[in-house]
Amino acid sequence: MRANRQPRTTSSPTAVRNLGILAHVDAGKTTITERILFTTGAIHKRGEVHHGTTVTDYDPQERDRGITIFAAAVSCAWGGHRVNLIDTPGHVDFSDEVERSLRVLDGAVAVFDAVAGVEPQSETVWRQADRHGVPRIAFVNKLDRAGADLDTAVASIRERLGVVPLVVQLPIGAEDSFSGVVDLLAMRSLHWRTGSDSDGYQEGPVPEALREEAVRRRRLLEETVAELHADALEEFCSASALTERTLVRALRELTLRGDGVVVLCGSAYRNRGIEPLLDAVLAYLPSPADMPAVRGLVADGVEQERAPDPAEPFTALAFKVTATATGRLTYLRVYAGTLRKGATVLDAATGRTERVGRILRVQADRHEEREEAVAGDIVAVVGLKAARAGTTLCAPGAPLVLEPPSVAEPVVSVAVEARRSSDTGRLSAALARLAEEDPSLVVRSDAESGQTVLSGMGELHLEVAVEKIRSGHGVEVAVGRPQVSYRETVVRGVSGLVHRHVKQDGGAGQFAHVVLDVEPLEEPCFEFRSTVVGGRVPQEYARAVEAGCRDALAEGPLGGFPVTGLRVTLTDGATHSKDSSEMAFRAAGRFGLREALRLSTMELLEPLVEITVTVPEEGVGGVLGDLAARRGRVSGSTAEAGTAVITAAVPLAELFGYASRLRGRTQGRGTFTTRPAGLAPVPASVAGALPAR
Repeated sequence: MRANRQPRTTSSPTAVRNLGILAHVDAGKTTITERILFTTGAIHKRGEVHHGTTVTDYDPQERDRGITIFAAAVSCAWGGHRVNLIDTPGHVDFSDEVERSLRVLDGAVAVFDAVAGVEPQSETVWRQADRHGVPRIAFVNKLDRAGADLDTAVASIRERLGVVPLVVQLPIGAEDSFSGVVDLLAMRSLHWRTGSDSDGYQEGPVPEALREEAVRRRRLLEETVAELHADALEEFCSASALTERTLVRALRELTLRGDGVVVLCGSAYRNRGIEPLLDAVLAYLPSPADMPAVRGLVADGVEQERAPDPAEPFTALAFKVTATATGRLTYLRVYAGTLRKGATVLDAATGRTERVGRILRVQADRHEEREEAVAGDIVAVVGLKAARAGTTLCAPGAPLVLEPPSVAEPVVSVAVEARRSSDTGRLSAALARLAEEDPSLVVRSDAESGQTVLSGMGELHLEVAVEKIRSGHGVEVAVGRPQVSYRETVVRGVSGLVHRHVKQDGGAGQFAHVVLDVEPLEEPCFEFRSTVVGGRVPQEYARAVEAGCRDALAEGPLGGFPVTGLRVTLTDGATHSKDSSEMAFRAAGRFGLREALRLSTMELLEPLVEITVTVPEEGVGGVLGDLAARRGRVSGSTAEAGTAVITAAVPLAELFGYASRLRGRTQGRGTFTTRPAGLAPVPASVAGALPAR
């Protein structure tokens, strides 16, 4: 029987692991999180997703829908280490929650279904982790399912993610008879007793029937590691083998460098494979002390570093804000220094100071009060009124602004209004609270109709937000039909557009003269540059022109939709000794670009999604017909054991109502998932029928 794994934890950053659980929806993230808490003794009774009793899916909507919607932070102890864990959503509509979490994590466990392998959203979150440079290990889950195959899942990891998988375990038994794993590093077997989920594993020798295969796979692992790691190669060449110690050290270094991905396997639902996964988290994923010093900006844009040391000036990033019965909670990742209860902290961007009333270690919706938080900790604090997701908090005498998490642009909008006029004020307050808690929700007032418009990342995202208004704030809401967030882009630009902004109304005048070039970009972004020479337009005025151009991007000439995919170059200009100002040049940039866009050849863009539809084989014809009718382009189709999987690119606007259509066509046996697939031109026949924004 395994030994007790719960020695006393220390407060050193080296004894901390900050990790996230990343996966496609239904791959088992929340079940793994629940089993980790159970195995480490943080909870004493296992919850189940299908019963709505898990720790991290505590929101009523999560329990009703059976999916993770909000990133939830929990903490536990294992092997003398503190493990801070964030269970992230797997549905594409909530990918912004994943983005904010990845910004503050040091490592991650990527979970894959042993039957499905790499799925659309697992690929999306993997690329998100790539952008943030987050080291990962992989856990192939659900090996007890019919059709589960570790090798097939690993092959999909290699092919679809473009990484080198380093498999360190071999399953014992298949599908329903899966009972344990062979540890290829220690060449031992780990058996979990059937029907037991509390006593851990039984350690033993490699089963005779698997010995030859285990030796072959151990050799393959050694050869792969030797190819990637110089020290391991030297030992392999001299001894024709690698010791367990060398393998562990090399696997850790390859993980931290991103040159390989350690792969483990198990069945979280049956509580098999959790202890080795926790051991791998400690062995291969970085501690805060392993991470490079955090970089930020001080006065005048000078870059400065802060090491992950409790003795450094306090520096933290707020990555989540939520309202609870405890009060307004601001979730922080502490990068440097020490924060004590009652301390005053500085919002580095605004210069505002606030007092921290309480410091809490978070266990989803439960909290444990602490006296202090040190470098490497993830905690929640009570008492901050102005901090938002992305706010840098630091010691008042040592300001430093960290890069905030990026926020995705919304793609779907609905008009919302209170059913009772007396609730209008409460609706406004509820929407403001929602936007504060979730930066990917945008609230605006339509200038023409006067309607309040709520925009988000998808239909489900908006459904959840509206339900939160109803249940959390007691406001009955009428919701309009979803509308897609279209974009306008430049197909052919203009050169040498001259705009002269002159205004004289009795007082100080305004004068700004700009010459702009506008050209298309392949990427959906905006670039600005100035090629003015000789000081004809000072730098501060050039920056004001850029700000004015960004103002002009809010509404394009085709239908009032936001403009993207262009570069604006300020090529020349002129100033007036008295009447020129930043305000005048900002106005010149705004009106000048608006004029340039009217003279350019423009095109309307719509968001695409990649849809993966899983249906019984007899339903394939109907699904293909539906997709074609929705302007879908099928990119792949496979069939196995009576089930077909169809992949297609479809305009997001065409998918409204598709879920009920698919359920009806397949008698409830069809499912689909989506992920963003960029922007594409709207056909002229469709664009002509679209109303202006």
